[in-house]
Amino acid sequence: MREDPEEGMLSWDETVFRDEHVFEIDHVPETFNHRESQLRSLKYALRPAVRGSRPLNTMVRGPPGTGKTTAVQKLFGELGTQSGVRTVRVNCQVDSTRYAVFSRVFEHIFEYEPPSSGISFKKLFGQITDRLVEDDEVLVVALDDVNYLFYENEASDTLYSLLRAHEAHSGARIGVIIISSDLSLDVIDELDGRVQSVFRPEEVFFPRYDVDEIVDILRSRSRRGFHEDVIGAPELDQVAEFTADSGDLRVGIDLLRRAGLHAEMRASRTVDMDDVEAAYDKSKYVHLSRCLQGLSDPERELVRVVAEYDGERAGAVYDAFNEETGLGYTRYSELVNKLDQLGVIEARYTEIEGRGRTRAISLAYDADAVLDRL
Repeated sequence: MREDPEEGMLSWDETVFRDEHVFEIDHVPETFNHRESQLRSLKYALRPAVRGSRPLNTMVRGPPGTGKTTAVQKLFGELGTQSGVRTVRVNCQVDSTRYAVFSRVFEHIFEYEPPSSGISFKKLFGQITDRLVEDDEVLVVALDDVNYLFYENEASDTLYSLLRAHEAHSGARIGVIIISSDLSLDVIDELDGRVQSVFRPEEVFFPRYDVDEIVDILRSRSRRGFHEDVIGAPELDQVAEFTADSGDLRVGIDLLRRAGLHAEMRASRTVDMDDVEAAYDKSKYVHLSRCLQGLSDPERELVRVVAEYDGERAGAVYDAFNEETGLGYTRYSELVNKLDQLGVIEARYTEIEGRGRTRAISLAYDADAVLDRL
């Protein structure tokens, strides 16, 4: 008997996904494996909040894609069921100034946004602490990607206001968790002395997942996200290998989703190796895409200029940037330093004969990949 040519092909109303949301980057899984010791340390720091006391301030560090945000979100979900405790996670890539951070906190507490203008920081801060005291609540603020506050020189002022809240308003109880993926950033050394004197955080480190842990996590996601037998062991191993090479679990999770979508594009019921390899061409830029999403217009313009003048001296890049934006050299230098810290560009000092030292600026990624995502 001839094989049915339609066997193994999806019909119009079919999908390889059981639950595609499982493959979203910000999905918080029901089971969170291989981070048991980190969760215990975070619970220890947060436990006083349940008893009505200020929790221990905590610094969470580790490379990108190692479960830092997921761990905090998971515990915040548990704390949200406790009376007398309020949790707020602030994405500092988006809210990168003290005022923006407290506006986000205000929005969580009052369930509406504060006026965009006409209200001073002091008044905004006072309304937040008044409500906390009035409702007899402990506030825990997680500053996710806190490194962005450092890039904008806003970290010390933001932390000082949070840590000294009980002095400005008697009865206010606020604990702080800072989350950083920039291992080159020495958080404590970069803070003002006035903040260092009061900020003595518990430290919780999240190392990269090893290959076995990656396979276990991706297998679990696949079981929840795909229908049975959609992806086989060889394909899953290849996804895990790509993930381990990148060091970022988010690459693997995004890769599974894109491989599934690629299989659907072929109307196939199963993911094959070609689907995985095609998907990796895009998934390997997950970190780049996240970085670019949070850039301001001048920062994006500078990235475009660097792409055009890739590898040339800083002076040539500045002249082109100044012509496009009208911004001066001081601001240009600040933006170069920030993009260098983010890993989007590389700014290296080189010796030029007869001219001394100068900086050569280049992209840290393929120019087409960067321009496609701007």
